Amino acid sequence: MKFPCFRKLAGADTLYAIEGPRHVMEWQPMGDSKWLIHKHYASDYPRYQWIQELLHEEGEAKAISQEEWQVSLARRTGSEDAENIPQVLSDWSFKANTTFGVDATAKRAVEVESDADVRWVLEQTREAELPLLVLGGGSNVLLHNNWNGLVLKMAMKGVQVLSDDGRELDVVVGAGEGWHEWVMHALDEGWNGLENLALIPGSVGASPMQNIGAYGVEVKDRFLWLEAIHQETGALERFDFARCEFGYRDSIFKQAERDQWVIVRVAFRLDREAPLQTEYGAIQQELQACNVESPSHRDVAEAVMRIRTSKLPDPSVLGNAGSFFKNPILDSVLFDRVKQHHPHVVHYPLEDGRFKLAAGWLIDQAGWKGHRRNRCGVHDRQALVLVNYGGATGQEIWSLAQDIIADVQTKFGVQLEPEVNQIQG
Repeated sequence: MKFPCFRKLAGADTLYAIEGPRHVMEWQPMGDSKWLIHKHYASDYPRYQWIQELLHEEGEAKAISQEEWQVSLARRTGSEDAENIPQVLSDWSFKANTTFGVDATAKRAVEVESDADVRWVLEQTREAELPLLVLGGGSNVLLHNNWNGLVLKMAMKGVQVLSDDGRELDVVVGAGEGWHEWVMHALDEGWNGLENLALIPGSVGASPMQNIGAYGVEVKDRFLWLEAIHQETGALERFDFARCEFGYRDSIFKQAERDQWVIVRVAFRLDREAPLQTEYGAIQQELQACNVESPSHRDVAEAVMRIRTSKLPDPSVLGNAGSFFKNPILDSVLFDRVKQHHPHVVHYPLEDGRFKLAAGWLIDQAGWKGHRRNRCGVHDRQALVLVNYGGATGQEIWSLAQDIIADVQTKFGVQLEPEVNQIQG
């Protein structure tokens, strides 16, 4: 079934736009010329059953076409209220829209600002049989070639408080908001819990896909739900914590449901009295260096920003995507084998008995830190970061990454995996 589906209440002017199995918009007539609009989400079985009855025309609501729906809507709005068709951009530059700054182009690109825009783009790609690339802030992708399909550039904005009990509050944020800008906005409002994730590049919509994290905090720790549109059916659906299947820099959107959804908004549960997360030594050292004895949430955020600025290059100056590799996680048997030959290997024990190794330490010890290969290289202050010195192609950067992976495997018996998404074109 394709969504949205349109229904009209028999003998009345009430209209429905069913956006997914649990989402429906209802237009009720108010006076002679206005609509009262309700947005319903079926959080319980009775509401879900009601939406299913609308879908299957089991009550008084009957199916109408989108054209009929628009005509009926116009009787009170005074216009056809047709959807604005988004602008399609040609020869769109990835260099200006991704942090790696690789000089590649897309045949077509559309910046989407609404669910309707997303569905329009999905329909265009299906009809033209074009490959689709969904792009947020462009901070976690490496283009190997030009993109011959269509780019959906997420530009949906907005921050809305859903509930607030005086201490905890639920806030929904548009997927196109910048991640760091959202974190700082939350801090300005006194909404705490995300301060350790300050200065991470990218967009809000991409944050749960990657389950971004830093200094002991991950997005999943403050995640409530997200809403996404299915690329094939256009259905709007809500993913709660369990359905996202979060892992280390991982989620269902990188595994079983990869390339099937477009995330349009994310909800967070924040806490004005959230406990501070300062266990990481780097944060403690930075706070001590600044003589901060009783840190606030903003103090922690500012410490994190100073640490990141001291270690990571500014993408506007030196093209990069932050940490290029994941920290490898080993079972106890493989870890013991590595530690036997490399007793000083930097590692962190996990609750499940496995061990996380510091990929930056492995790369540094293998001799790659500061290595330069023509137009790309490994940053001289952070071995996890590959950089574009200017003019490097995605293939050149990926070739360097593959050589690093192979060398670390040979020297340590540990397989590195890229954290950055590789786009072949």
